[in-house]
Amino acid sequence: MNLSPHFFRRATTLLLFLLPLSCFKGKVSAQEVRDICGQYTYYAPENVTLEQARRTALQRAKLSALADEFGTRIAQNNVTRVKNENGQSDISFLSLGGSEVKGEWLTDSGTPRYDISYQDNTLIVTASVCGTARELASLQACFTASLLRGTAENPIESSDFNDGENLFLRFQSPESGYLAVYLADASGNVYCLLPYRRCKQGRFPIQANREYLLFSKTFATDDEERKLTDQYRLYTEKESEINHLYIIFSPQSFIKANDHHNRSKQLRGMELPRELSFKRFQEWLTRNKLANDGLQTEIKDITINKHSCP
Repeated sequence: MNLSPHFFRRATTLLLFLLPLSCFKGKVSAQEVRDICGQYTYYAPENVTLEQARRTALQRAKLSALADEFGTRIAQNNVTRVKNENGQSDISFLSLGGSEVKGEWLTDSGTPRYDISYQDNTLIVTASVCGTARELASLQACFTASLLRGTAENPIESSDFNDGENLFLRFQSPESGYLAVYLADASGNVYCLLPYRRCKQGRFPIQANREYLLFSKTFATDDEERKLTDQYRLYTEKESEINHLYIIFSPQSFIKANDHHNRSKQLRGMELPRELSFKRFQEWLTRNKLANDGLQTEIKDITINKHSCP
């Protein structure tokens, strides 16, 4: 495990882009759950590790399966701008477009398969996966979430952390709701970072349009929130490892997973957050996706380095 809570002071342009998954989670009404399969071959750049290549290939295999089964949604917005300067007119045209699959992956069926090979010193990973999915019927509000490291007074947005660095999460939603945050490590453990350990309700309410800097006592709004807040540092015993942060939001109330606090389990003399197995976490997440039409999930990769990054 690599995380423990601690306490401290504080012209004509055409742009085509892929919009974030969390912006397009749709509200569905008893949509049919289907069994689907997908495959994708990823040619990894030189700076990509095998683990990163496997994860990218798997994500794209799932997206390919969803697109084949449910299709994609295309959006485009055209803007014409006229500028007059010194008697000269300049007309620019901007076209913004995006595409998104109209389905949501619910859970894997069995273990994904990987075929790994090399060609002209290029790493090639083919991922094959099957699972259950459902169609998304309409769009929903998009939250924003970003990882930060450093200090609460001067945080740096980054997904790369050094051993012992603080972890923060900036979060904002245009609508009120409830938030949960879990960290999955490489050993098959999942740790509940939010709601905090002292929260008795099992849910963490979010106010619309408020920007949160989570895991920081410095940015708590009052003494009560400050007492509840847990702060975290990331640790690793390896040269480098990748963990996954699950950010789960819904306008509808939901309760966190049934986890436990292992007081005998410590890291560098500090207690760990409440935990559960990855299997039980995935079962909980799948049940909530099926029961809660508005549930949105975003997964962020975190790289933790034993030695300082250059």
